[in-house]
Amino acid sequence: QAQLVESGGGLVQAGGSLRLSCAASGRTFSSYSMGWFRQTPGKEREFVAAIRWSAISTYYADSVKGRFTISRDNTESTVYLQMNSLKPEDTGVYSCAAAPQYYYGDYVSPSTYDIWGQGTQVTVSS
Repeated sequence: QAQLVESGGGLVQAGGSLRLSCAASGRTFSSYSMGWFRQTPGKEREFVAAIRWSAISTYYADSVKGRFTISRDNTESTVYLQMNSLKPEDTGVYSCAAAPQYYYGDYVSPSTYDIWGQGTQVTVSS
């Protein structure tokens, strides 16, 4: 059974950096596009970034462009989210998700993804 496990969350001051990791198991990782989402209480899940299975293309929410970088290491079956210049509004539970095999299409919608991790808390203090 496919499984995603996030790590790397924590408390950081505004302007700081964190790197999130998402380790995958139970699937041929290299054939699945991956996404990162975040959620805060009372709000809907928000798209943050995605990377295609081929790693040729990456996608970012406007709010994180230029500050966050998504990458993947298929040999380690892991996707990363490097977060720099963090702001208090970046606070939330960050979850990674896997799209169906060789998927190409809408990477922004949570409904695209069929496997989700449990999430890791990121808190940015002002």
